[in-house]
Parts: sequence; structure tokens; C-alpha cells
Amino acid sequence: MILINLLPHREAARKRRQEAFFVSLGASALAGGLIAGGIFLWYAAQISAQENRNALLNNEIKRLEAQIKDIANLQQEIAALRARQQAVEDLQADRNMPVYLLNELVKQLPDGVYITKLKQENQIVTLDGVAQSNERVSELLRNMGNNSPWLTRPELVEIVAANISLAGSREQRRVSNFTMRVKLLRASEVQKAAPGASGASMPANAASAAAGASQPVKVSAAAEKPASGAQKP
Repeated sequence: MILINLLPHREAARKRRQEAFFVSLGASALAGGLIAGGIFLWYAAQISAQENRNALLNNEIKRLEAQIKDIANLQQEIAALRARQQAVEDLQADRNMPVYLLNELVKQLPDGVYITKLKQENQIVTLDGVAQSNERVSELLRNMGNNSPWLTRPELVEIVAANISLAGSREQRRVSNFTMRVKLLRASEVQKAAPGASGASMPANAASAAAGASQPVKVSAAAEKPASGAQKP
């Protein structure tokens, strides 16, 4: 006997295949969702850990910035203390500068040159004086520039020819009124300029300078009488 299946078996097989496909698709979607969720949670944990590390680093940075600020304040205080210490040392060294100045003027003034006015501002000394000739002024400049360890960089500001009257006489003599500037060195600068000199030479120089300061600087009657008929040479 021949059996003939009249049911739509092809449609049933197709339906079964579709159901299996949808089942596998759902399983794949579920697996993909689980994997994506796991990856998301892992990244979230990593981000949270990194944020915690960043917060810790920010706290440490703030603490270090506060310490750096304290160190900067300490450095400023140290610099201010050093500046005050240097100022005190300069004041102590500058106490003897007038003695050295007067001693050097006595040593370096050539014959025929007289100082009428002396003014010191910091380390710059301005000299006004009278000389018998321009050559005497040039000699004074050479002496201050080459022969003195305390005086340096002499500069002639002005020189003017003038006539002065001699004391007790109507005779007039032609002279040169001059103004010059020179720098007076500190003791520390003198020591740096002459490193080969022994340390014991400084007290001896100071003593000789103090002794020389008792000698009067050459000043003529021209310092008391203003020069008349001054004119440019």
C-alpha cells in the first residue's frame, strides 16, 4: 500500500528552520549583550580606578605646591637676609673709604694741583680743583688711573682756563679750573683686583691710610677766592 503525505511538510521544515534561526539569533544577541555588559563594567571599573588615582595625584600635587610655596617664601627670606648681611658688610667696609680717599689724594696729587671741592656719592667721587696747567691735570688723571689701587676709571668732566689773583699782590696768574670724576673701590674689590696680595697687607694699608688722612690735602688760596675771568680754552 502506498502512503502519500498530503501535509505541507516543506512549510513545516521551513518554519522549524526559521524558529531555529530566531533562537540562535536571540542566543547570539544575549551573548553579545552579556559580553558588551562585561566590557562596559570592566571599563567602568578601570575609569573609576583611574579617577581615584587622579584624585590622589591632585591631592599630592596640591600638597607639593604648598610645600613649594613655603620653600619659595624661605628662599625669599634667605635672599633678604643675605641682602641685609651684604648691606651691613658694605657699611662696615665703607666706613674706611673716606680715609682711603684722602690718603690716595695726598699720594696722587702732583705739584701744582689743588683740590677746592670734593663730593662723594656712593663710590663716585667728584673733584673740583685748580691746576697750574693742563699737563698737571693730565698727570693727575694718569696717577689715579695707573698708580692707585683704590681709585679707578678717572674721567675729566670739564676744564676751564681762568685767571687768579695772588695773595698780597695784584699780579694775576693763568690757571686751569677742572672737574673730574673717579670711582673709589671698596676693600673687597681691591682684594679681588689683587689676588696675589697677602691678607696681612690690608690692615697695614688701613693703618697707613689712617695716618695719611691726618695730612691736609693741598688747597691753595684759589679755594677761598673764586676764579675771575673764567673762559673756555
